[in-house]
Amino acid sequence: MRRLFGCFGLLVILAVIGGGFWVVHDWGADGPAKQNVTVVVPSGASLSAAADQLEKAGAIRNARWFLILSRIFGGDTPIKAGEYRFPAHLSQSDILKTMQGGDTLQRFVTVPEGMPSVLVHEALMKAPYLTGKIAVPVEGTILPDSYAYTRGDTRQSVLDRMQKAMAEYLAAAWARRKPGIAVSTPREALILASIVEKETSKPEERRTVAAVYSNRLKRGMMLQADPTIIYPITQGRPLGRRILRSELQAVNDYNTYTMTGLPAGPIANPGRESIDAVLDPADSNALYFVADGTGGHVFSDTLEQHNANVQKWYAIRRSRGEM
Repeated sequence: MRRLFGCFGLLVILAVIGGGFWVVHDWGADGPAKQNVTVVVPSGASLSAAADQLEKAGAIRNARWFLILSRIFGGDTPIKAGEYRFPAHLSQSDILKTMQGGDTLQRFVTVPEGMPSVLVHEALMKAPYLTGKIAVPVEGTILPDSYAYTRGDTRQSVLDRMQKAMAEYLAAAWARRKPGIAVSTPREALILASIVEKETSKPEERRTVAAVYSNRLKRGMMLQADPTIIYPITQGRPLGRRILRSELQAVNDYNTYTMTGLPAGPIANPGRESIDAVLDPADSNALYFVADGTGGHVFSDTLEQHNANVQKWYAIRRSRGEM
């Protein structure tokens, strides 16, 4: 009998040990989800409610068992509300760690360099799972970048971060500006940077384009920037056609073909590189530039040189059947 009870006790101990190993293994083993799973944990939701959502989504096999293991291995750290995306086969252990750490799903709104505020407004209004309405932001107040947000964030909170980023970057860039530049205030720098942004898409040209307009400002010459004609017509959206002679000759606060100095305000939201270019333009005497047929521009110091370059550009366009 003693031997029998001894063997039985040993079996019980081995069973307990084996069960313990199985429990530990199950806690860290691959989960059942065969693809990424998205689960929303509402504000104030308990772990029990979250477990039910996880089971319904297929991230875990059994909500009750998940709760038991969470109490054994998960500690006292509470879970955080939010939208979570769990990769396929994520373990129960990692699922709980993700929710305890608040590692919620990040979504993004991207503002490319030179995007006008009307299109930023459209992007924010179309962004999924943002809440609330906003007015069209003031032109030039948004720093182009990609901005993360989570489900339920307000559009105003995202816009506030965009505008704070521009204010901070402009202030820092202004503090390190080159002496003797053509603009005298941060706002003037922003206005000129928006023109530079719209005039070239090549990063290596920005400082030279900035130099051309800076030289013109210092000499009291008209800037004659085509994007300033278009802005009052479309608020920065693409014109989609050639500029009309009447538009070229229009007198308003933006058209730099009929006025000297800077426009009344920015014509887009310029990026960091264009702001930097205006505050540290290239060492150049150029006063003119025209397209070179390759997506870039050719620069010149005199009107005679410029006219010759224009004729070359016309020849390229004629060869393409554009004239």
